This record gives sequence, C-alpha cells and structure tokens, in this order.
Amino acid sequence: MIVVVEDDSSIREMLRYYFQSTGSEVRAYESGEEFFAGEQGRSAPSIYLLDIMLPGMDGLEILRRLRGSRTTADVPAIMLTARTAEMDRVTGLESGADDYVVKPFGLMELQARIKAVLRRTRRESPVLRCGDLEIDTAARIVRKSGEQVELTYKEFELLRLLALHRGAVLSRDEILRAVWDYDFTGETRTVDMHIKALRQKLGDDVIATVRGVGYKMN
Repeated sequence: MIVVVEDDSSIREMLRYYFQSTGSEVRAYESGEEFFAGEQGRSAPSIYLLDIMLPGMDGLEILRRLRGSRTTADVPAIMLTARTAEMDRVTGLESGADDYVVKPFGLMELQARIKAVLRRTRRESPVLRCGDLEIDTAARIVRKSGEQVELTYKEFELLRLLALHRGAVLSRDEILRAVWDYDFTGETRTVDMHIKALRQKLGDDVIATVRGVGYKMN
C-alpha cells in the first residue's frame, strides 16, 4: 500500500495510475488536512510519498506528525518537491524523511527509490499476521485460523517473503533471487508450482496473481 499526498492533480493521478498498474494499492490525497481525515482508522501503508509544497499544512509538517505517532513513526517516507536547495533537503531528511526526490522525476526511478527505501528500512517482526494467517518466523510455524499448516522449507520462505512485502507485487525474478538465490535465466515453473502448493494449503484467496507482473499477498 502506497499513500500519496500531492496537490497537483496531474501528478497525483499519474502516480495513482502508475502504481495501481504495477499491482500496488494506492490512496491519494491533495492536502494534509484531507490526508489525516482520510487515513483516520486505517492501517498504516508500506510507504508515504509526500509533496513538500502543499497548501495549508505542508509536507514537512505532515512528516513531523507521522513521526510523532506510535503507529506511523517507523513507516518510511519519501519527499517529493521542486525545491533543489541543499538546506531544503537537509530539513526534510532531519525531519525524518527516508529519501528526497526532486521534480520532475521519472516513474521508474521513483519506483526504484521506493524499493530501495523499503529494503533499507524493513523491520521484521518475529510474528507476521495477515488476516487469519499467522507466520512465526522464529519458530517457522504457520497457522491458518489457529490451525497449524505444514510447509516445506521453500514454501515457508516464499510465504514469509510475500508477507514481508504484503500488498506489493513481486516478480518471479525477484522471488527467485530472494528465495532460491539465483537469477532468472529463461522460463521456469519453480515459483508457479510453489505458489500453487501454498494456495492448496492456505486457500486461493491468500496470494493474488497480477497478470504479466508476478504475485502479491492479499
């Protein structure tokens, strides 16, 4: 899940369309006030993309409030801005930003920055919970609705990877590198077969296929 706060409607809708087309869920707002009202009662996203130059409450103030809340203090944030002065960048980073992207930017570059920030800031809990699924990464035990499910070593590693990146789409290449530790060199059914096995054991609704891209955990 990606949350965008951007007052320029063309940029906001471009980001919404692009990241939704890659399989990510997106919530987008045009102001800080709308953002805090819309996010009330919702679970924290994987990352925030915050424009600095916003009417009313600016992006830095939004970031300060997020860092001051127990539920959002550790959620990574990237600042989007047309400002290029070094002091502006320093202010953003000292306020708790994880990265700083100057407009105009390329969408593929921004996506790469997001992935880099998520890798750098990822903090794994010993127990991952996704709906009625509980993954104890220390004991390597998986429970579905309280009932233990037996998984092979690679099935567990694949499930753990998807759970850590819940809501984000992972390509077969990325999964192969992370779980099997080798690069994708031609067609292989390894990932697909393990996804099929997980669905048989955990239910078809746990892992979604994003056609032409890869897989994500719902």
